[in-house]
Amino acid sequence: MQTVWLTVLLIVAAFLEVGGDALVRSGLHTAGLGRLGYIAAGGAVLLAYGLTVNLPDWDFGRLMGVYVALFFVAAQIVAYFAFGQTLTLPICVGGTLIVLGGAVMTVWR
Repeated sequence: MQTVWLTVLLIVAAFLEVGGDALVRSGLHTAGLGRLGYIAAGGAVLLAYGLTVNLPDWDFGRLMGVYVALFFVAAQIVAYFAFGQTLTLPICVGGTLIVLGGAVMTVWR
């Protein structure tokens, strides 16, 4: 059960980090007062990310491999739905290496 909880927490953290970055990016490319709202919301989401990954007492260095892989996947999902960016061959190949590297770091003892 702890593995499921840990996986859910890392997925939430990845989407918070990517989502916060996406909000700040949107704010930087928006005119008017909406700019400040996006940037402030992005800052709040990134604060939530920081709390999510730093409050639990875990060996984050060991979990970094799976986190980086989850971050990559979350980034591609947000890039597609928020910005309309599609995967290219270099992103797929590089992403495969990231996910494989994360798996190696996670399971190799």
